[in-house]
Amino acid sequence: MSYSFFCPCPRGLEIALAEELHEIAAHSRTLKIHNSVPGGVHCSGTLQDAMLLNLHSRIASRVLLRIAQSGYINENDVYDLALGAPWEDWLDLEHTIRVDVNAIKSPLKSLEFATLRIKDGICDRFRDRVGKRPSVDTRTPDMRIWGFLDARTVTVYLDTSGESLFKRGWRLDTGDAPLRENLAAGLLRTAGWKPGTPLFDPMCGSGTLLIEAAQILAGMPPGMNRRFAFEKFNRFKQDEWDAVRHAVKPLPLPTAPTIFGSDISGDMLVMARNNLQRAGIHFDIPLKQIDAQEVKPPTELPGLLITNPPYGERIGMRGDRSQEPDELATAFFSAFGSTLKQRFAGWTACLFTADLTLPRMLRLKESKKTPFFNGAIECRLFRFELVAGSNRKPSQQS
Repeated sequence: MSYSFFCPCPRGLEIALAEELHEIAAHSRTLKIHNSVPGGVHCSGTLQDAMLLNLHSRIASRVLLRIAQSGYINENDVYDLALGAPWEDWLDLEHTIRVDVNAIKSPLKSLEFATLRIKDGICDRFRDRVGKRPSVDTRTPDMRIWGFLDARTVTVYLDTSGESLFKRGWRLDTGDAPLRENLAAGLLRTAGWKPGTPLFDPMCGSGTLLIEAAQILAGMPPGMNRRFAFEKFNRFKQDEWDAVRHAVKPLPLPTAPTIFGSDISGDMLVMARNNLQRAGIHFDIPLKQIDAQEVKPPTELPGLLITNPPYGERIGMRGDRSQEPDELATAFFSAFGSTLKQRFAGWTACLFTADLTLPRMLRLKESKKTPFFNGAIECRLFRFELVAGSNRKPSQQS
């Protein structure tokens, strides 16, 4: 049986997600990728396809299974849709539930009330059939139900993922404001990185970009070390899930390093090494403790330098703490820009940041800037082609 799915993602990654889903669909006869919309991609397929998406998608935030959809005018219509949906086909009375609602241009005044009406519809359906209502658990529910309202239509989805897919199951140690894993994977794809191309993160922090790249290089699915909500569905079949997992074919491990990282903080590098180990990366990812202003290319072959630069206090680790943060940032990125121009000729540099003045501080002209949202924060991925001879070396003084 074919079902409709929606795969949400961080805003700005819709094109990258659609590309990735098409690659995943190449391994299924039934998975069809449909249209991209702001915030995600629509697709359709079997429940085994939902398992495939959950296991392999690095960029999707969730895989949502559409349960019901209709037009609506008021909250009673929302309740009626939830009441009429066949929830008993998917979950039992013993399963705890949580309901969340998102909306765009909805005429309803209270999303909290709409959320309550969906929850009431689900619970009343069970009460009408078995005389009891399922319990609500907002922290660790067995089943997450999502409602989406636009100007005219309400859709209710059952979450096949459970916890968001960016939670790969390996992260314990993080630095300040760590980059989410699915955003890191989307940045790598948008930057055009391919396995085998040298990759260097000179401000690697807890190692998220390095780990995503290393797992891609090794052919390790992002969902291999976690559990999913679909494993609790009434319609779940263990043999289908086993078949999806057993179809994974790891890629040969590299004989020489192609992924490199550095950071000025020894504590951050300890976190990165621990995270790499927990993520199942057992081949060599050289990490070096060094100020980003002092780095040199880790290979003779040019590649991709990609990083999510720190700001504020972490910049203060790199220089005179008596300066104001803006002065520190300007001085730091000016020096880092000089390092890029003088030492990384032939490389491509991609920097992900919420500071839109970054190219000016680096004194570099971007060849491309791609808008993204890191949560609610508007960001850019700035791309710089570091051409040989683009910057004159400082004159020697006697």
